[in-house]
Amino acid sequence: MTGSHVSSVHGSEKPPGRKRWRGIFVTGTDTGVGKTVITAAIAAALRSEGQNVGVWKPVQSGALLGEGITDAERLLRGTGIGERPEQVAPFTFAAPLAPALAAKQAGVDLTMAGLLAAGEPLAERYDALLIEGAGGAAVPLTSDALVADFIAELGVPALIVARCGLGTVNHTLLTAALLRQRGIPVAGVVMNEVDHATSRNDPSTAANAELIERYGGLCVLGQFPWISGEATMERLVRAVKQHMDISPVRQILENVINS
Repeated sequence: MTGSHVSSVHGSEKPPGRKRWRGIFVTGTDTGVGKTVITAAIAAALRSEGQNVGVWKPVQSGALLGEGITDAERLLRGTGIGERPEQVAPFTFAAPLAPALAAKQAGVDLTMAGLLAAGEPLAERYDALLIEGAGGAAVPLTSDALVADFIAELGVPALIVARCGLGTVNHTLLTAALLRQRGIPVAGVVMNEVDHATSRNDPSTAANAELIERYGGLCVLGQFPWISGEATMERLVRAVKQHMDISPVRQILENVINS
């Protein structure tokens, strides 16, 4: 088996009526920057405050559900949300490729309409969603759309997850430029310690956040620490409280929920 997706989206080629999605899209400057842990951490923190926030991973690749290592399974473990993994990640593909290529290899016609339809049940169950992308904003998502096009179609702001070390200023500003080109508001940037040793020994780390704010006109919400071992809900919530200011995220979600 090379791929799986929920049967409810079969044959859904007609785009759904334009709707107002409530949430924030978590994208990254690259693959492997820690989007999953940041998505889970923010969702867990908001849920610990009593907010009815869910998580959605529209498409994932690199492993199949049931192995315990997919982003959807990690999101559920980190947030304590009682959904089935296939509900959080309607499209899962085995091949470690960009979604457009992984879907093609699995014989699945991945479309914008299908992705949107697959997210509807989650959107109905939660007041707002934290939506985790695949790779970065310029990753090919379908045969004719990038991840950034999908964010624009959803009409939600984006939160950028970036590495802490050397090179992150360039990658972050380019990501922000692409999002803004698509008319997507940028809610902020989270610097993530994806490698504890590198982050602590890289002399650029101390200045990168300030440079991103100065040259990109972006708000850095904090530097999320490396978490060794299992990223439990309790550990994620504690790390958010100690190292991040998620008030901009909270305000955005409160505005869309109450409007």
